[in-house]
Amino acid sequence: MLDSVLVANRGEIARRVIRTARRLGVRTVAVYSEADAGLPYVREAGESVCIGPASPAQSYLDAEVILAAARRTGAGAIHPGYGFLSESPDFARRVIAEGLTWIGPQPDSIEQMGDKIRARNLMEKAGVPVAPGSHEPAADADAAVAEAERIGYPVMVKAAAGGGGIGMSAAGDAAALRAAFGTARSRAERFFGSPEILIERYLPRARHVEVQILGLADGRVLALGERDCSVQRRHQKVAEETPSPAVGPALRSRMLAAAVRAGEAVGYLNAGTVECLVDSDSGDFVFLEMNTRLQVEHPVTELVTGIDVVEQQFLIASGSGISFDPEAVRPSGHAIELRVYAEDPRRFLPSPGTITGWAEPAGPGIRVDSGYEAGNTVTPFYDPLLAKLCAHGDSRAEAIERAREAVGGFQVGGLKTNLPFHAELLASPEFVSGDYDTGIVSRMRSA
Repeated sequence: MLDSVLVANRGEIARRVIRTARRLGVRTVAVYSEADAGLPYVREAGESVCIGPASPAQSYLDAEVILAAARRTGAGAIHPGYGFLSESPDFARRVIAEGLTWIGPQPDSIEQMGDKIRARNLMEKAGVPVAPGSHEPAADADAAVAEAERIGYPVMVKAAAGGGGIGMSAAGDAAALRAAFGTARSRAERFFGSPEILIERYLPRARHVEVQILGLADGRVLALGERDCSVQRRHQKVAEETPSPAVGPALRSRMLAAAVRAGEAVGYLNAGTVECLVDSDSGDFVFLEMNTRLQVEHPVTELVTGIDVVEQQFLIASGSGISFDPEAVRPSGHAIELRVYAEDPRRFLPSPGTITGWAEPAGPGIRVDSGYEAGNTVTPFYDPLLAKLCAHGDSRAEAIERAREAVGGFQVGGLKTNLPFHAELLASPEFVSGDYDTGIVSRMRSA
């Protein structure tokens, strides 16, 4: 086992990684910006280092100051969490070059999957289903229209190097595509430093379903089940559940097998996620992208399998064997995760401010991964995720009921949160039926 780890992240995920590291007897080092000095994870780590001002570019995205903190504290490994530098192949290479252990996949795997066009071409070659789309970046709007006419409307316009829904939009005809292309290209250049655009067939009634994988040192790739992430606003996930109500045994078997093939195709190591779209009309699925890191929603997989995914990350990175028998994994019950954001519950706009009161729910099947407490300030510099509220039950109905009670018992004072939205979601006949798709939030807001 590793002797020490620097967690190159903040908030709830830093706190989450620190919790498992401490249980394993691994010394922990936290890094924090000046704006985050008072957050719980900073004091819970064995050692903490301020790495700069609030701006992410001058702190959490600055590889030099993070590596300097690792050298200063003698940390032997770096866990990147999610976001920030977690999917930067250059940062991973720098960590390895420093003689430190990188708790994540190989840099080459990150690089291959970081480009959506390259990734879908590689997956198609590996026999993983992909949606009709471009095999090369669209050079200009005319090329995008020609590609759309080849594959058929409607199409999705995506930043090839992007993520988080940034620069992504659907187009139903050439005029809409030309407008979307210009916007997507501008945002892709601004946010990701690459103007390359992918054109792909758009599935109007789709479920967003992903598979948790673990790549082992001996070359095996394991699939730990699927998660349904179809509850989204602005193409960003708000709630997740496992197992997916839309996935039966036959489809599950095909999806898990495809996820394993996807991991094998890039020699995947450590934890990752293969994301897919399931067509609600045909029941078929296609590859969407691979996230080469720990996912925000990993707790629901942990709740139904009893496997600590972060622990497996540590074990794999250290060269040890995993702590469970893959043949004995039998997911049990149903789990739901609700992302609690500091945001307006109707328009979903960020709502920074000081937290004047904080009371987390508890009870059977309830888990809260939080990054804040009373007295902390939510600043506009970072994603406004406050906590992840999870509910586990023997059945989906029990998980929903426990989630409802937990939402009602979660008290956050001093700023707006999306807890009222989650109460609406859990009361929505569409969500409760299990027969929903990625348009559910839009329909809730247009009703």
